[in-house]
Amino acid sequence: MITEPELDGEWESARPAEVVQDTAVRGAPAPRRPWQWVAAAVVATSALWAGGLYAVGDRTAGPEIRYRVTDDLCAQFKAPALDGLLGGLPNAASEEGSRHPALDWARCSRRSGRPDSGRSFETMALVELHKKTDPAAEFALDTPVSRWFAPSGGEWESVPGLGEEALVTSPGEETGTGLRLRVRDGGAVFTVDVYAYESRGEGGPDLPADSLPRPDRDALVAAAVEDARALMTALRTS
Repeated sequence: MITEPELDGEWESARPAEVVQDTAVRGAPAPRRPWQWVAAAVVATSALWAGGLYAVGDRTAGPEIRYRVTDDLCAQFKAPALDGLLGGLPNAASEEGSRHPALDWARCSRRSGRPDSGRSFETMALVELHKKTDPAAEFALDTPVSRWFAPSGGEWESVPGLGEEALVTSPGEETGTGLRLRVRDGGAVFTVDVYAYESRGEGGPDLPADSLPRPDRDALVAAAVEDARALMTALRTS
């Protein structure tokens, strides 16, 4: 067994004077060795570090995952409310998007099927599943696409009772009918867009007057909210 070397000879001369003195006085309490103080400091530092790491871990924890993303999003995004309001959206196309440790996403678009009409509509649903960082901080930020819906700096309006946070905006009169609805719930962000396209014949004149009607904005928002809620229900996992 390796023990402390006997403190005599040159070892004795290397000892602090107070330690030598204490050794010569029998019955006096032995001084605490320096490593005991070091050990105590290490324990205290470790406790503080662990506590700090725990706190940081809370702040950087991933968002709650309550939904799934599927390859065929159109199977879940039927959009019956918008379909009825916009005169039918029979042409559907899914985009499976991508799967990544940080983000999954998928998209579905549905378009009206009347090429002879002077107006056509398209709705598009995008589902993003953020798995590493909480999307709450950036959720309400403006984007170039959002500015298309509100080119004059229109404000987002809050939509109560839909996810943790929901916002809607729509274009000015010069841009036509449409809207963007965004919903955040846990790590998931749902976006429902509605676009209107005005069509003209080959020679430039407007097509027949039996074009699809321009829907009332409130009715359009209500339909988009209903279809977004149905999509969230279809993709909900917990």
